[in-house]
Amino acid sequence: MTVKQEELRQKENSELLELLDQSREKLRQLRFDLASGKVKNVAEIKETKKTIARILTILKERELKNSKIHK
Repeated sequence: MTVKQEELRQKENSELLELLDQSREKLRQLRFDLASGKVKNVAEIKETKKTIARILTILKERELKNSKIHK
């Protein structure tokens, strides 16, 4: 499941935080499954990590943008 950056930018912060929690839980489960030998597609772990990074980047950009406005 590839999440495009444009799709993420259209979401509200609350939606992004919810998606971030879901992605982190998915990554935790994938790592557990990898350790127990259940994971067949290791690239899914990489893609989930990238999705988490994209979400965190967008949230940080918004935070910095808001702090510049309030100064």
